[in-house]
Amino acid sequence: MTERRYLEDLAVGQITNTGCAVVSEAEMVEFATRYDPQPLHTNVEFASHGPFHGLVASGWHTAAIVMRLIVDARPMGGTPLLGLGVEDLRWPNPVRPGDELTAEIEVVSIAPSSSQPNYGAVRLKVTAQNKLGQVVFQMTPSVWIPRRPGE
Repeated sequence: MTERRYLEDLAVGQITNTGCAVVSEAEMVEFATRYDPQPLHTNVEFASHGPFHGLVASGWHTAAIVMRLIVDARPMGGTPLLGLGVEDLRWPNPVRPGDELTAEIEVVSIAPSSSQPNYGAVRLKVTAQNKLGQVVFQMTPSVWIPRRPGE
């Protein structure tokens, strides 16, 4: 198991890069059919005449893929990621079948909690891109991280 990381182990500007996830057409259609059943995500023929000129992933599917990349990258080591919220969420470019996604996780701010002295909030900037370098997803989440015991 990976060693736990605490608030004191983090630094503003610290960057963690994730592995890669390949997005298949079947996976895109399956997710969208279940959770975002719009024809630009589920119907190849319809999507070919739509605004993106082809099938594109649901933004929520992209968010789920990026979350998996983040969890697998373990930016907080063995410490669980406990989300407090997301300030900003954007999909600047669509994800298409066969895209290979990677993400960068940057620590933007660190603040000890005034009401819970054993914890702090860490604001992150997450940027995902495809293999062409196009940004396909951005978010600014905040996570709840424990402080090092005894400090």
